[in-house]
Amino acid sequence: MAAAAELLPAGTGLEAQIETARGLAEAERIAAAGHGLEALVFGPADLAASLGIPVLTIGEGANDYGFARVVAAARAFGLQAVDGPHARLGDDLGLVRSARRAFEHGYDGKWVIHPSQIEPVHLVFTPSPAEIDRAKRILAAPQGAVRFEGELIDEASRRLAESLLRRATLLA
Repeated sequence: MAAAAELLPAGTGLEAQIETARGLAEAERIAAAGHGLEALVFGPADLAASLGIPVLTIGEGANDYGFARVVAAARAFGLQAVDGPHARLGDDLGLVRSARRAFEHGYDGKWVIHPSQIEPVHLVFTPSPAEIDRAKRILAAPQGAVRFEGELIDEASRRLAESLLRRATLLA
């Protein structure tokens, strides 16, 4: 990381792709490297090959353990977590499912390999107006563990709402 960072103009961010069994085993050490590292990227094809997962399409065969380990390592060191690409061009439903899976695991975004993939991925990762409104109502609710719209909310709910609003601001 240090050698790569020295070759780049000041302020240029780096991403490290986790795409081998060894990389996955060292995800936390890689995330701690510093030197302008801004994100860990889940590399689905090479990781599947390295782990011996019998698939032939990039993005298939990703296992939950690897997916979770990459996002946990990224978060532990204040980095973004980005999912790798969905290789089946024209498979909008598969792309949305793949992006939704990354979103639900806590990823910040997903690489795309064709301009037609940008909008569907953007829609998955962008909070809806209803979600933004609900997050604001949660933050306006009394503090502590309280009943809110038929469910219990607490300080964790407030942190989730704050996170959603940060995401909305970044994507606006």
